Amino acid sequence: MLLELNIKDFAIIDSLHLRLNRQFNVFTGETGAGKSIIIDAVNALLGGKIGAEFVRAGCDRATVEGIFSIDALPPVVVEGIEVLAPVGADTPANLLEAIEEAESRRKQRAADTESADAQVALASLLHEFDIDPEDGQLILSRDIFRSGRTVARINGRALSQHVLQQVASWLVDIHGQSEHMTLLRPEQHINFLDRYAELLPLRDQLSSKVAEWRNARKTLQSLQQNERDQERRAEFLRFEIEEIDRAELRVGEIEELEEERKVLSNAERLRELCSLIYEALQGSDLGDSGYSPALDLLRGAQRDLSELSRLDSSMDELNESLAEAIYQLEDVATSVSSYQSDIEDNPSRLVEIEERLDLIAKLKRKYGASIEEILQRASDDRAELDTIVNRDEMIQKLQQQDSVFRKAIGEIADTLSRRRREAATHLATAMEEQLNDLNMRRARFQVEILQAPDENGIPSTVNGEPLQHYACDNTGIDHVQFLIAPNPGEPFKPLTKIASGGETSRLMLALKTILAGADATPTLIFDEIDSGISGRSGQVVGEKLWQLTLNHQVICITHLPQIAAFADTHYNVNKQIIDNRTMTIVNELRPEQRMREISHIMGGNVTEFSLKSAEEMLARSDLWKENWKRNLRQSRHNHNPANHYNQPIV
Repeated sequence: MLLELNIKDFAIIDSLHLRLNRQFNVFTGETGAGKSIIIDAVNALLGGKIGAEFVRAGCDRATVEGIFSIDALPPVVVEGIEVLAPVGADTPANLLEAIEEAESRRKQRAADTESADAQVALASLLHEFDIDPEDGQLILSRDIFRSGRTVARINGRALSQHVLQQVASWLVDIHGQSEHMTLLRPEQHINFLDRYAELLPLRDQLSSKVAEWRNARKTLQSLQQNERDQERRAEFLRFEIEEIDRAELRVGEIEELEEERKVLSNAERLRELCSLIYEALQGSDLGDSGYSPALDLLRGAQRDLSELSRLDSSMDELNESLAEAIYQLEDVATSVSSYQSDIEDNPSRLVEIEERLDLIAKLKRKYGASIEEILQRASDDRAELDTIVNRDEMIQKLQQQDSVFRKAIGEIADTLSRRRREAATHLATAMEEQLNDLNMRRARFQVEILQAPDENGIPSTVNGEPLQHYACDNTGIDHVQFLIAPNPGEPFKPLTKIASGGETSRLMLALKTILAGADATPTLIFDEIDSGISGRSGQVVGEKLWQLTLNHQVICITHLPQIAAFADTHYNVNKQIIDNRTMTIVNELRPEQRMREISHIMGGNVTEFSLKSAEEMLARSDLWKENWKRNLRQSRHNHNPANHYNQPIV
C-alpha cells in the first residue's frame, strides 16, 4: 500500500506531500490543473520513461519518493531444487549436484519472479537484489536531473531502472498507463485465469514436477553425449585421480613440512642459541667464561635462604620455592643440551622437503586451494568416472524415469487445461456482465487457450483429441490470451491491438472486480476510467471502484461526481500563480469542502440547488456503502464452498 507520496520540483509541482488513505482516494480538479502530472510522477517512481522536460524550470533536478507498506513476505527458496535419484542407492549424488545445481537455482529464481503469487514474486526479487524492507516498508525514489540522467533508489540504495520497474510492478498497477498495466501483458493472462479458477495450488504441484523433470532430463542429456567425448572425459578423470593419488597427500602435511624446513634451514643458529642458553644457566664446559652461571648464583642464594629458614621458620615456603625453581632450571639446561646434541645438518632432507612442497603447490594450482580441496576433487572425479563407466545402466533408468515424469506431469497438465477451459467460459460471461454495467454493453470477451505441439514434450489429450505431445513449462501446456470484440460484427482481437485507454481501464476494473479476493497487487491507480461514460454508468463505476477497497488501496483521477462521491479521502488539484510562478496545489478536502467540490463538478457554478444535489449524492453513496457492507457480511455468512470460482463483489 502506498502510504506517502512526495514530489519536488516536478513539472509545475514545487513541493507536494500526500498521506494516502488505506481505501478509496479520489483526485478531482479542472482540466490542466496538474492531475495528470501526479500520474506522470508516479509513473516515474515506478521506473517508467521520463525526460529532463519534467524538471521544474530553474531547478537542477526533480525528485519523486513513495513510501510503501508491505505485508510479511514468505520465505525464499535459495537452494537448488532437489533432484530425484535416477538410479539406485549407489549412484553418486555429487555428479547430479554438479550438473544441476546452478541451472536449478536459476530456474527457481525465474519461476519465483514470474509467479502468479505477488508475495512470492516480490520476496524473490527483494532477495535477489539484496533489498531488506525496513519496519515493513519499502521506500522507492527517483531523481531526474536536468541533464536527462535519472537515479533510482530502493531504501536508499541506488539500483538500475530495470530493478525499480520489477519491484514496483508488484506494488502498483496503473490503469490508464499501458506501460504498467498487467492486463496488456499477455504472459500475465494465465495468472488472471488461474486466480479466477483458484488453480494456483494445483499449478504449484505441476511446477514442482516440471522442475524435477527438467533436472532429470538435463542429467540424461549429459550422459547421452557422444561416446568419444565420454571416453575423453573418462581418460582425463583417470589422469587427475592418478596424479592426486600418487602424491599420497595428508591433511596437515604442509604445516609439518614448513616447520621441519624452518628447523633444518637454521641448524647453525639453533646450536648457537642452545650454547648461549646452556652457558647462561650451567656455565661453559671449556672453563672460566668470565661470569658466574645463573644456577651457581641461585645455589649460593639457596644455601643462604636455607640457613635463614632454620633461624626463622616463616621463610620455609620461600626456601622450598627457590629449591623448586633451581630444579626446574636444571631440567631446562639438561633439555637444551639434549636438543643441541640432536641438531644436525641434513641438506638432502631439506631438498626433499622443498621438492615435496613444490609438488603440493603444483597440485594446489590445478585442483584446489588446500589439500582438503585437492582430495575432494579426487573424490568428485571418482564419482563422475563411476557414472561414465556405468552410464548405459544409468541412461536406461533415467529414460524410464523420464517416462514416469512425463506421464505424471501430463495428468496434472490435463486437469489444469480442462479446468481452465471450464473457467474460461465462466470468466468470459462474468466479464461481459461487468462490462455491460460499465457502459460497454455490446462488447464481447473471450479467453483463448492454445497449446504448442512438441514431440519431446508432455503427452496429453486436449478437448478429446487423440494423444499428442505438447510443450510444457511451469504453468502447464496452455498459452492463455484475452481477446475482445468491443463492437458488434468485429472479430475477436488481442487486448493490446484494440482497446483504447478508457476501454482498457474499464476492462481492468471489470477483471479486478471479478478477481478482487485473489489479486495480491496492493495498490490500484485508475486514470481515464471515466472516459466516455456519465450518469448511471458513473455511479456503477464508483460502486465497483469502492468495492475493490475490500482487498486493495484504490487511487482514482476522475471528472465524474458520481465516482468522487464514493471517496474515502477526496483531494482537490488546482493550479495557482504565486510570485509569477505557476504551481500545482493539492488539498485534502474537509466534508463541507468536499460538498462544494462535487457541486462544482456537477454544474460548474456552485448554487444552493447544486449544493443540495451534491449533499444528496454523498448521502446516497454513504447509504450504498452501508448496505453493501451489510450484504457482504450476510453473503459471507451464507457462503457456498462448493462454488470454486472467485466471485465478483456484489
